[in-house]
Amino acid sequence: MFSSLAVYCGSSPGNDPPYAALAREMGRLLASRNIRLVYGGGGVGMMGAVADGVLAAGGEVTGVIPTFLNTRELKHPGVADMRVVETMHQRKQIMVMESEGFIALPGGFGTLDELFEVLTWSQLAIHACPVGVLNFNGFFDGVLATLDHMVASGFLRAEDRSRVVVASTPQALLQAMQAWQPPSTLKFTLARPALAES
Repeated sequence: MFSSLAVYCGSSPGNDPPYAALAREMGRLLASRNIRLVYGGGGVGMMGAVADGVLAAGGEVTGVIPTFLNTRELKHPGVADMRVVETMHQRKQIMVMESEGFIALPGGFGTLDELFEVLTWSQLAIHACPVGVLNFNGFFDGVLATLDHMVASGFLRAEDRSRVVVASTPQALLQAMQAWQPPSTLKFTLARPALAES
């Protein structure tokens, strides 16, 4: 089982209460399995809800937030292990280095940026960790259809499409991520990058 997982999600709660409830459920599940949450450090929206879920269940949380987002995303006051960095690049790199897998919950541009970066790093063999998409109520249906279109159009290999682990509930997603194996067609391996000097 994982000791830590990064969760990417929105700084907004979305328009419907079930989204934030989903984030809290994800957090409670991580805590119940002694999996440390690594996330973007915000105290609002989906980010705040997933951290709240972990903390309410007595779990561990590591937040990573750039200084300039402190006022926008409001650094979570209950997270003791909060890493404050200068840039978005540092934030994403620390989250990768601290995690054994990655989960995307509903969110916007930032969530997709983080999701596709870790998928690209998986494709390039920079890491061999599972990348999960929690497709709650079909939220990511359009994104997944686009990936299928990329395969059909010859821009994405089917084995790389298989790097996206998809489930509709937190429990099913963790189970699928635990069972995932990197594609056997990988021909090379790169070392995971060292943290940049701050």
